[in-house]
Amino acid sequence: MQTMLRAVITVLLLIPGACAVAQQNIQFSQYVFNGLTVNPAYAGYKEDLYLNATYRHQWAGFPGAPRTGSVSLDGVTPGSDGRVGLGGQVLFDRLGPQEAVSFYGSYSYRIPLDAENTRRLCIGIGGGVSQYSIDGAALQYVDNNDEAIPTGKTSTWVPDARFGIYYYTSRFYAGVAVMDLFSLYTDASRYNWKGNNYSTIRKTQHMYLTAGTVFPLGEHLKLKPSFLMKEDFKGPTALDLNAFLLIGEKLWVGGSYRTNVNIWKKTALQRDLQEENAASAMVDFFATEQLRIGYSYDLNVNKMAGYQSGSHEISLGFLLRSKKYSVQSPRYF
Repeated sequence: MQTMLRAVITVLLLIPGACAVAQQNIQFSQYVFNGLTVNPAYAGYKEDLYLNATYRHQWAGFPGAPRTGSVSLDGVTPGSDGRVGLGGQVLFDRLGPQEAVSFYGSYSYRIPLDAENTRRLCIGIGGGVSQYSIDGAALQYVDNNDEAIPTGKTSTWVPDARFGIYYYTSRFYAGVAVMDLFSLYTDASRYNWKGNNYSTIRKTQHMYLTAGTVFPLGEHLKLKPSFLMKEDFKGPTALDLNAFLLIGEKLWVGGSYRTNVNIWKKTALQRDLQEENAASAMVDFFATEQLRIGYSYDLNVNKMAGYQSGSHEISLGFLLRSKKYSVQSPRYF
C-alpha cells in the first residue's frame, strides 16, 4: 500500500504540462496566534518584538507527507509612535520530492483611530523570494534512463509580493490579504528540466479573509470565535471556523473545523470533487508573561483519514518586552 501511495504522489508531481498549476500555500493551524502568516499588515500588532517558531508534521504515517516550519520576528520601530511595524519570516515546506524555502519581509503602516490607541487600521506590504526544488533522488521510478527525472536536486528562485489590510480594536479584528502577487507574472519556463515542464510546483495567487472577536463569559473566562476564508481562484474555496476559550488569561483551549465551500461558480473546477474536511484540537499555554507554548492535532474526517494518523503542530512564541514601548492593553489576536 505504501509503495502504491508513493507512486501516486510521484505521478501527480511530475505530470508534464499539467493544466492545473495551483498549489495551496503553507497551512498552519495555529495562525490564529500569529497573524503574520496570513497578512503582512499584522506586522507590529503586539507592538513589542515578538518571536514565533512553528513546526508542522502533516498526515503522519503517510509516505512523503508534508513537513513545514516557520520562524518569524515582528514589532514596531522605535520613534514611530507605534505607526510602523516591521516583520521577517523564514519558511520551509517539504512534500515528497518537492521543497520550498522562502524568505519574506513585511512593512505595515498602522493608523491610530482613537486617542486610547485601542483601534488601528493597518496597511501592509511584503516582499520576498522562494526557492522551489525537485529532488530526483527522492523519487521511485521504473525506467532508470527516464530523462524527465532529475539526477539530483534541481531548483529555481522566484520573487514574490504580498499586500494586506488589517483592522483591530481591543475586542474585534478583520483583515484581507492577497499573497503570491508575482505568480501572475512568472511563466512556467522557470520550472523546466531538459524540456520537461514542472509547473505544478508553482504557487498561484491566494486571498485570505479573516475576522474574529472576543467577549467575556465570566470573570476569568473569555470566548474567541473567528474564521478564515482562503481562495486561490482555481480550486475549492477553503473555510476555517474556529472557537477558543481563554481561561484565567493563561490557557487557550479550542478547535477548528476546515471545509470547502462553493461561493461562486468556477467553470474549470471538476464537479465531482470530494469535500476536504478536517478538524483540529488546540491548546496554547502562557508559561510566563512572555512565553507561549502551543500544540494542535488535526485529523481528516473524510476518506483520507484511514491512510494517515493525523497532523501534529507545535509552536513557541516569545514576547521581548521593552519598558519604553511595552503594550498596556492585552492582545487577544
